[in-house]
Amino acid sequence: MLANSISATPWGIDARAVEVEVDVQGGLPQVQIVGLPDTAVRESRERVRAAIKNCGFEMPARSVTINLAPADLRKQGNHLDLAIAVALLAAYGHLSPETLQGRILCGELGLDGTIRSVRGGLAIADLGHRMGCREVLLPSPNAAEAAALGSVPVVPLDSLAQAVEHLLGNQPLEPTIHRHLAPENPEVAPDLAEVRGQDTAKRALEIAAAGGHNLLMVGPPGSGKTMLARRLPGLLPELTLAESIAVTKVYSIADHQPPSGLLRHRPFRSPHTGISTAGLIGGGSHPRPGEVTLAHTGVLFLDELPEFRRDTLESLRQPLEEGHVTVVRAQARLTFPARFALVASLNPCPCGHLGDPRGQCRCSPLAVERYRSRISGPLLDRIDLHVEVPAITLDDLKKRPTESTAEVAQRVAEARERQARRFPTTAATPVNAALSPDQVREHCTPDASGQQLLERAFDALGLSARAHQRILKVARTLADLAGREQVQSAQIAEAIQYREMDTRMVGNR
Repeated sequence: MLANSISATPWGIDARAVEVEVDVQGGLPQVQIVGLPDTAVRESRERVRAAIKNCGFEMPARSVTINLAPADLRKQGNHLDLAIAVALLAAYGHLSPETLQGRILCGELGLDGTIRSVRGGLAIADLGHRMGCREVLLPSPNAAEAAALGSVPVVPLDSLAQAVEHLLGNQPLEPTIHRHLAPENPEVAPDLAEVRGQDTAKRALEIAAAGGHNLLMVGPPGSGKTMLARRLPGLLPELTLAESIAVTKVYSIADHQPPSGLLRHRPFRSPHTGISTAGLIGGGSHPRPGEVTLAHTGVLFLDELPEFRRDTLESLRQPLEEGHVTVVRAQARLTFPARFALVASLNPCPCGHLGDPRGQCRCSPLAVERYRSRISGPLLDRIDLHVEVPAITLDDLKKRPTESTAEVAQRVAEARERQARRFPTTAATPVNAALSPDQVREHCTPDASGQQLLERAFDALGLSARAHQRILKVARTLADLAGREQVQSAQIAEAIQYREMDTRMVGNR
C-alpha cells in the first residue's frame, strides 16, 4: 500500500517542504530510505520502527521503501521522524491516508514514542502558511514559538500515540494560542550611568544607537571599552513585530531559541577572537547562520579587534556594506540577513599603554605598525565612528553618575521616530546607516557652510568616497538627535571628528 505525508527540512534560515512517500510491498523484510538523506535521516528508520512498536501498533515484516521528495534536495536533521512514522502507519492501514493531507508534521521520535523538539519551528510554521496548510503538527517545546506567527494553527504533540489519536479524531488537540512577544527578561540591563567619565565615547555610543552606525573604540586596558559596548543594546528601541519574527526565525533555525514565543530584545553577540570565518559569517557543509546573522537587528561586539584572523575580519566587508551574507555551495546559494551595528575595540599598541600617562609603552614603532596593520584600511573605512577612550583617572571615578540608559534611550527613540517618518512605506525599520546613495543625496545634503567644510575636509584628510557618504549619514543622525530637518555645519564638523583617528591609523602605515 502507498501513503504519503508532508514534512520539512531546514534550508538556510527557512524551511523546505519534503514529501514523504512510503510504499509497503511483500518480499524480503527491509526498510530502505532514498532521496538524499543525511546520516540523521537514515538512522530514523530504527527510531521510527521502535517507536511504532512501543506505542502498540503492529508493523508486520514487509519490504518498505521510503522516498523523500524532491530527490535532489539534501535532507538533514531530525525533522522527518514523525512524518515517516505516520506515513508508515497509513501504509499499514492504521490511519487513513486522507487524514494526512494538508498537514505538515515535524518532530524527532524517541524509542518509546515520545516526540522531541526540532530546530526551526517558526520557519516550519511560515512554510505551512505559504503552502496553505490547515495544520502544522510540532513537538510541544516548539509550539509556542511557531504559533507566535499567528498565520496557521500549530498543534503541540508529546508522543506518537497522541499524534495518531489527533489524526483519527478520537482525541483532537487544541492549537497553541499564539503570543506575539515573549515575557520580559528578568535580568536588569547594565546602566550607562555606571560608566564614569568617557563623555566622548558615550556621545559616540548614543549616535551609534540612533543611526545604526558602526563604532570603533581605541584605548588602553581598563578604560571602559567593554563596559560601554555592553550598554549599547539598552539604548536601542525594542524590536518591532517584523524584526522580532526575523530574529526569532534566525535563532530558532540555529537552535538558540527558548520555547517562549518571539524574542523581544535586540541580540548582543560577542564572539571569541579565535572564531573561524564560517563561525562569524556562516557556512559549513550544511550552511548555518554565523555570528553576523545572530546579531541581526542588534549588536556585534568584537573585542581586541586585531587579535581576530585577518581573513575573518575581511569577510565582514559584505555584511557591513550590504546588510546580508550570501553563502554559496555546490548545490545551494543561501542568503542570511546581517543588518547589525558593529562595535569594535582595540588597544593603541600591543602592550596597550601607548599614550597612557600612567603606564610606559615599550613597543617599538615597527611593533605598533605591525599591530595596527592587522586591520585593513577598507575595513576601517566601513566604520563610521572612531573614538579614543583614554585611561580613567581617580577624578573620573569620583564624579557623580551622568545620564542613565533610560534618558539616552529616550533621545535615541525620538531620533529613530524621525527616521521612520522619513520612510513611512519601508518594510524594514529604517536607520540612517543603511541609506542608499540616492537617499543620502535627498536627505543628507548639508547647508552651504556645511558643504564647504566637508569639501575642505575631503581634501585635507584624504577621504574616500565611502567615507564622504558615511560622514553625511552620521551628520544626518546628529541632526535627528538635535531635532533639525536640515543638516548644518555643526553636525558636519562633529561627524568629521569621528573620522580623524581613522585617517591617522591608515596614514601611519
